[in-house]
Amino acid sequence: MEFGERIAAGFSEAVGDLIAALPAIIGALLILVIGWILSGIIGRIVSELLRRVGADRMFAQHGADVYGGAAGNLTPSRIAGEVVKWLIRIVAIIAAANSLGLTQVSVLLNQVLLWLPNLIVAAIILLVAPLVARFVRGTIEVGAGRMGFTNAPLLGRIAEIAIVAFAVIIAVNQIGIAASLINTLFVGVVAALALAFGLAFGLGGRTVAEQLTQQWYDSSRQNARRLAEQAQASGSQAQGSTGTGGTGGTTAGAGTGGTRGAGTAGGAGPENVTVIRPASEPGS
Repeated sequence: MEFGERIAAGFSEAVGDLIAALPAIIGALLILVIGWILSGIIGRIVSELLRRVGADRMFAQHGADVYGGAAGNLTPSRIAGEVVKWLIRIVAIIAAANSLGLTQVSVLLNQVLLWLPNLIVAAIILLVAPLVARFVRGTIEVGAGRMGFTNAPLLGRIAEIAIVAFAVIIAVNQIGIAASLINTLFVGVVAALALAFGLAFGLGGRTVAEQLTQQWYDSSRQNARRLAEQAQASGSQAQGSTGTGGTGGTTAGAGTGGTRGAGTAGGAGPENVTVIRPASEPGS
């Protein structure tokens, strides 16, 4: 076969393959076009719904102290609309790849699509955690200040940093980046902080703890002594009441006996009484 015939045969084979693949290509293009259009429409609908609900206003009101000027540019409605739009576009790309028979591309995009919810949840956690931390910080500062703590700002700052640190750890675990290493580091940091706090309290507050313990001991001894004295006084009063009751009974018995004796003596009187009768009249 000559060179020209080989070129002609290859060209005709390529054209035949292209013609055979035209329906699949056209279908993939239609899927992409429809997916792009639907993604834009649905993204705008989601953004408008969040805007009407007031998510942008609330984020700008409470997030200005945390994010500053960025709170006005990165609005929740815009972010949610973009996320929904690109999720739909990725689904359209996967469907187009399946129609073309590109299995490797489809598998890769499926893995990305399954991983995206974890990324979205992690982003939401990192976005909301600073707001919650700032709210908790303000609450602790106000409450501790009213209770008379002089280090209320320090306590609020510690609480804010702790909440943000926890949020970062949760977000990293949600994404799945070195989860075991992050957990190990977190446990180590918590143990170190607990040990440092225990040592600081034990060494720095030893005198205060000794004074408090001595006060508790003295107070318990005083209370025990007071209870013993009250119990002794109650016993003495009970004995005095018993003695008085016996004396009264004896006196009452004596009085009764005397009365009866007097009655008996008086009773003997009528036997010795001489009855004087009047003299008889003459001629009776």
